[in-house]
Amino acid sequence: MKSEYFLHNHLQLFVNRCSEDFVLPFHAHDFIEYSYVAEGKGFHHIGEDVIPVTKGMLFVIPVGVPHVFRPVSTNVTEHPLIIYNCLFNAELIHTLTAIIQEKEIIQHLMDLEQNQVPYISVVDHNDRIEELMVKLYRESSVPGIGSSTMLYTLVSQLVLMTYRQLYQKDHDEEHHSTGFDYILHYIKEHVSNRIRMSDLVRVSGWSEKQIGRMFLRHTGQNFSGHLQHLRIQKSCELLKSSQHKVSLIAELVGYRDMDSFYAAFKKITGETPLAYRKKSRAQHSGQ
Repeated sequence: MKSEYFLHNHLQLFVNRCSEDFVLPFHAHDFIEYSYVAEGKGFHHIGEDVIPVTKGMLFVIPVGVPHVFRPVSTNVTEHPLIIYNCLFNAELIHTLTAIIQEKEIIQHLMDLEQNQVPYISVVDHNDRIEELMVKLYRESSVPGIGSSTMLYTLVSQLVLMTYRQLYQKDHDEEHHSTGFDYILHYIKEHVSNRIRMSDLVRVSGWSEKQIGRMFLRHTGQNFSGHLQHLRIQKSCELLKSSQHKVSLIAELVGYRDMDSFYAAFKKITGETPLAYRKKSRAQHSGQ
């Protein structure tokens, strides 16, 4: 996707609010994109990653990094995935140097523009990023007196807030990432067992509240959501690589109730386990 298709005004800035579907292909672009999940659930295919997304997640996509959002269901009327997008290129970065005084933040934007850094993901815990996105969208949609100044100010705030949260996250990770990595490892090792939050409290020494915050910060999901996706991911691997019956696979990934397994599997993959296995084997034999 090219800048001239979106950034044809004097501001070199484009803001929209859209409902994602299955039409837009996996794509890259020559501008920086800040994308905020405003409503619904789905998946963000970005680079080589597939990330489950929910309301409150913000992604910063550098120039040249391919990505696409997909809703959780093909029925986008009942299960919409609403995204706010803020797009700009190097020309706007140059303009923002008059507002943003910190050289390291300007360098951060230049690194995004020159594809020198990976994509960024943060979680909007206090709704401040959503407020900025809504203001950007309204000001862009219905310009008023001083709209240029207002939009540049709002974009600067968005950049600064994201950068500050990213820095704070990195600072926290210096102290906590090792402990949280142990929690993730513990879950993977015990995925076939019943895992409760009290077990994580016991093995980490953290409180339930601390663990909950770390899950949101590091994975964008709560504990139960992360565990469910991990179990379904493991079941997908077993369906592709083994001859085990579906009932045994469900047990191996921690489900004792088949109805719960089938419901979780279809919710996350959109297919039944048997349909998933059949399609995977057909794809493998066709390679």
